[in-house]
Amino acid sequence: MKTMLFALCFLGAAAAFGQSVGAALSAEPLILQLPSHPAQAMPHAMGEERNLLGTSYSTSAQGELPLWEIAPLSRTTPLGDVARAYKKEHALVKKADKLWSKQGHSEDSGEYVAVK
Repeated sequence: MKTMLFALCFLGAAAAFGQSVGAALSAEPLILQLPSHPAQAMPHAMGEERNLLGTSYSTSAQGELPLWEIAPLSRTTPLGDVARAYKKEHALVKKADKLWSKQGHSEDSGEYVAVK
């Protein structure tokens, strides 16, 4: 208990000392002065044109085909059509002859009985 009280007092003293040292700094407000660039806002002649690609130029050879002419178009089936197909398939599947049902309460072990 004494150790915890000592640690709390020590932290409080450190915090108070930090505040007093910060108060020793000048309390004058600092005025923010942004640099101005008047030459950037005035109209002037444009710079010289330069190539951003450097020395590499795009070249094409004879017989080159665009990708859309070569690649096959992907055909996707809409989700609604897939769902309808699954529903039709489910309707065609043979149903079970017997349905097993548990008789009795959920606490009892009960028996499974075939129900038609």
